[in-house]
Order: sequence, then C-alpha cells, then structure tokens
Amino acid sequence: MPERIFFHIDVNSAFLSWTALDLLRAGETTDLRLIPSIIGGDTAKRHGVVLAKSIPAKAFGIRTGEPVVNALRKCPHLVNAAPDHNRYRAYSRQLMTYLAGICPDIEQVSIDECYMDYTPIAAKYASPEEAATRIKDAVYDQFGFTVNIGISDRKVLAKMASDFEKPNLVHTLYAREIPEKLWPLPVSELFLCGHSSAETLRKLGIRTIGELAATDPSILEAHLKTHGRLLHRYANGIDDSVVITTQSKAKGVGNSITLAQDVTDRSEACRVLLSLSESVGKRLRAAHSVGLCVCTEIKYSSFQTVSHQMLLNSPTASDEVIHQSACVLFDELWDHSPIRLLGVRVTKLSDEATPVQLSIFDYEAPRSEKQKALDAALDSIRSRYGKDAIKRGSLLDSPKS
Repeated sequence: MPERIFFHIDVNSAFLSWTALDLLRAGETTDLRLIPSIIGGDTAKRHGVVLAKSIPAKAFGIRTGEPVVNALRKCPHLVNAAPDHNRYRAYSRQLMTYLAGICPDIEQVSIDECYMDYTPIAAKYASPEEAATRIKDAVYDQFGFTVNIGISDRKVLAKMASDFEKPNLVHTLYAREIPEKLWPLPVSELFLCGHSSAETLRKLGIRTIGELAATDPSILEAHLKTHGRLLHRYANGIDDSVVITTQSKAKGVGNSITLAQDVTDRSEACRVLLSLSESVGKRLRAAHSVGLCVCTEIKYSSFQTVSHQMLLNSPTASDEVIHQSACVLFDELWDHSPIRLLGVRVTKLSDEATPVQLSIFDYEAPRSEKQKALDAALDSIRSRYGKDAIKRGSLLDSPKS
C-alpha cells in the first residue's frame, strides 16, 4: 500500500482577500491586498480586533488578533474594511465544493482551510508537488484569490508546511525533513503552541522546536499537563490521524458561545462546555439522531482558533457523554491562554434507531438507558416550561449558550 500523503490547503488572508475581491468587482480600483489594510471586527461584540491583514500591513508589525486601535497607531494610513461573514461563508462553500470535485477525500477544519488526502488521486499526477501546484494555480484562475498548500506524510506537518512563506506557494514538510525544516524554528511556530505555552517553555530553557523534541516528555507534562505531551509528539512529527470526510447528509450538530469575559479557569470552561453539551444533546434527541464523533473548539483572545475531535466507542446523544468527551479534548487543546470562545460539535450522525454493535467496553449499558430516560425527562420539562425551568447546580450563574 502506498504511503499516505496529505495536503493542507489554506486561503491566504482569507477575509481580506475575499473582501478585496468583492470591492474590486464593485468598481473599486485599489486592491486591499496590495496596500496596508486590515479587516477589523465589531468592537461592540468584543471583536474589535484585527481579523485579517495584508502583507504590507504585516510590515508595520500589525498582528492578527490585536486591537484595531493598536493597529492604527502603528500605521495611521491603514485602511480598515468591515467584515461580511455571510459573503465569507459563500466563498468558503464555493472553494470546498471545487476542491471536493478534484478529490472527494477532504476534511474542512475552518472556514478557510481543509485537509485533502492526496493518495486516491496520486496516479493522475507526476508528484504531490506537481498536483499541489496545479491545484493552487487552478484556485486562483477559478476564484481570483490565492492559497498556500502544505504537503506531508503527517497531517500536522502538512498544516505547518502551509504556514511557511506566503502567499500562493507550495511547501513540503515530510517526516524526513523535520531536522532541517522544523527543528530550527522557534517553539512559538509549532502548531497549537500558543503564547502561554511558549512562555512556559522559554522559562524551561526550550526555545526551538528541536529542543522541545529532545526534551523528556514527563518534564513537559509536569509543566503543561497533557498539552505538553501533545506538543512533544507534534515536535517529533508524531501524528497518526487521517482525513475524516463528512457526508452531506450527516454534517453534525454544534453550538458555540463568545464569552462575555475571557475565561482563564478550567472549571469555568468545563461549565461552559456542559451548557453547550446540553444544547447539542437536546438538538440531537429532537432530531432522533446520535453521533459518533465529538469535537471541541477553542478561540483564544488572540483570535487563534484550535479544535480537536475524537471517536466514541458507540454513537450517542447523551449530554453526559458529550460533555465528558468535550472536556477530555479541552485538556488536550488548552494552552492556558485566555479563552474568548468555546464550541462543541457532534458529527458522524446516524438515526437513533440504527442497530449498534456493542463491544466488550459497553458494560455501562443499563446506566446508559437510565441516562437516556433522564435526558428525555429534562427535555420534556424544558419544552413545556422553558429552557431555564430546570438547571444543573453547576450551571447556576454560568454564561448562557
């Protein structure tokens, strides 16, 4: 069996590129991508930050996620355009539909990026590099915006490769290239290594990804918990995940919340995840569906978004199972930076009446039936008297989803 190869396809400055295209098509003569410009959020909704920046704006030291007022201080003649999220979703759908036509094995991980499993289409091209170059050029010809494509035999390395020099480029980062291309980089460049984690590593004398890769993982876990071991795995290119395709008839059920104040406490974050899990569970049960995959999303105050997913032993619509899984994923993801948004999603849906093959691990089946009865009773009460008619004690005074 041939070695599996992954592409990570990422739109360059997506929000800014898509806004620039709309303005040019409306008759604007200046391309936002060629001047110092940003897409600035809505201050009233706690999004008064830089959502995207042009390459000329980056030269002024402007960073994604910083307050717009700070960016304007750095560059007084900076052009600030308002976001249009409906248009961004439309561009995203068009791009993903187009890419799925090239290879159906794609996994969309955000509005502007996806993984593609190159292996099924390998026979059509001379090499992965040729295929990626043809795809990025075709995207530009078809839509007028550019993408970077990272290529690797590991998903996490493909993601990091796409973040190398931009725009409109193809980069490789195969496992064999780790010592040369990955290890010399600062730890802050490692996927999922946020500011807080990078600072903790700096205090430990770990400044490069290579130094992180050579560190005893037990030391990292002592300071960063399970996230430390995850970073150690990624620094060594260890990632056995595959592209998880999503069928159109089973897209999933999810909910997220932008928090009134940034959360820095795990217990508070888990309370929010419980509220979100209850919302998702209720919607699944209302649709008579169950899901096999749980995903947790974190958006930091820096506006960096990370997510992780896990497969369950059996499909579920249980609030408790969803919440427990979401918290496990949260612990793997969180780098202790302030959290702006949390989300929970359940995918790989099937009808609740579909027969399920039980495994030797399903010894809690009687308890599962009791949980189903409890969930159904709670749904009935809330449906009749309102969603706030009955609450878990742990959710009192917590943010509403």
